[in-house]
Amino acid sequence: MYKSPHRQQVVGVDEAGRGPLAGPVVAAAVVLPPRYALNGMGDSKQLTRKKRERLDRMIKQQAVCWAIGEADVPEIDTLNILQATLLAMSRAVGALTIHPELILIDGCHAPELNCKVRTVVKGDVYVPSISAASILAKVYRDKMMIGFHRQYPQYGFATNMGYPTRRHLLALAQHGATAIHRRSFAPVSAVMRNVEEHSR
Repeated sequence: MYKSPHRQQVVGVDEAGRGPLAGPVVAAAVVLPPRYALNGMGDSKQLTRKKRERLDRMIKQQAVCWAIGEADVPEIDTLNILQATLLAMSRAVGALTIHPELILIDGCHAPELNCKVRTVVKGDVYVPSISAASILAKVYRDKMMIGFHRQYPQYGFATNMGYPTRRHLLALAQHGATAIHRRSFAPVSAVMRNVEEHSR
């Protein structure tokens, strides 16, 4: 069981959107106060959309500070998804209004930052500030994907958030890739190759 250190300026960091075929990867950084009322936090993917959005509002009201960072699709395709995720995390931490004493990051990979950093496997389950960051990142990214749905309704982004569902894959095969599709991801690159072969 992870035990949280007794420090005031501890930042929790998590991301949303590593697995989708489309859209940016988003990270959030959150500093929680010593006392807060945020019952029901946990891995954002396990929460209902309604509960995530309610907690999102509560976290923003109660946090000492919070920030969002993202890496866009060209950066994902250029750097690879892991490095783009670390870049989004760095941007989130860099946008905070405080200088952190310790940064706790979900998972086993961390960006290089100018302070002490610790990775925590399943941190979104065990560490409240990471859970809060997970929720903020997920809600922020979902809203972005709902916006993209208005541009590209045939792909179902409002419900699949860019993940490779059956509907998404069928639309990708039928309509090709959009400007927000990650061309470095295998299902998208396969579609792009087919388009190029048929255009010859």
